[in-house]
Amino acid sequence: MARPFRFSVGGGTPLSAKALGERGRKAEALGYSTYVLSDHLLDTLAPNVALAAIAAVTSTLRIGHFVLNNDLRHPAVLHQELATLDVLSEGRLDIGIGAGWNEPEYRASGVAFEAVPDRVSRLEDAVAVLKGLFRDEPLSFAGRHYTITAMDGRPKPVQRPHPPILIGGGGKRLLELAAREAQIVGLAPRIGLRSGGAQSVTLEATREKLAWVQEAAGPRFGDLELNTYAALRPTAVTDRPREAAAALLVDLDQREPSGLTVDALLDSPHVFIGTVDALVEKFTRLRDELGISNVMIGNDLEGFAPVVERLAGR
Repeated sequence: MARPFRFSVGGGTPLSAKALGERGRKAEALGYSTYVLSDHLLDTLAPNVALAAIAAVTSTLRIGHFVLNNDLRHPAVLHQELATLDVLSEGRLDIGIGAGWNEPEYRASGVAFEAVPDRVSRLEDAVAVLKGLFRDEPLSFAGRHYTITAMDGRPKPVQRPHPPILIGGGGKRLLELAAREAQIVGLAPRIGLRSGGAQSVTLEATREKLAWVQEAAGPRFGDLELNTYAALRPTAVTDRPREAAAALLVDLDQREPSGLTVDALLDSPHVFIGTVDALVEKFTRLRDELGISNVMIGNDLEGFAPVVERLAGR
């Protein structure tokens, strides 16, 4: 049986608590499942603080991250923040977490930007620590990156054994970790055109990633919720999708030849450009063919509302 569609929306530019709360209430009224915030040392709100403000003025809207950078917080500290958010929201938190990718932020802040295997290994340890601290009994853990000694994580979350965890990525190692440990697997392109990022947005590349996930997940694959997101911007509900896709392609090719076509972009699970009817058909096809039912549409809360109205919860 197909999972019902869930749509999340973001938007973390600096706003007052009142303005952010109004945006959260609007998302709730329009049928979005979740309000998510990214985690960057840029001109954005700190996600855990801002999500608390949204939770305070909504009642059914879930809150979450897309996604936390594991390298910015020790998991024992992060556990307390996440459990607090789950308590404050009365059990409406989704935890999105990744290995970190934005190298300029690392350089500017002085945080070491290590190789992918090291960042993924640290994320693996962190997820084990978070899950352990969410449990009822004290945790002792000795990993490659973290050591925890008889620590009883407090407070405990409302959702047991823990809030759903989303781990997303475009590389095989990170997706295999998500397949083993997450409840929601986020499918992403690889970072950067030079590393094959452009080609990794295609439908064929997504099928390959799903094969990695299925193999690593084994019997639990059927329990996983699969997510995609609008990795290539801008997104657009438009009556002229080919023109919008062609403009996006020009922008991509100006940075580095992508090898993509307009048709490949419009078919991509990471490009959301089309009429309402075409987007409804596209998301339905992605669910029917790939099992993807969880969609993060970006920041265009009102523009995508007609699509959400047609599909959310169905």
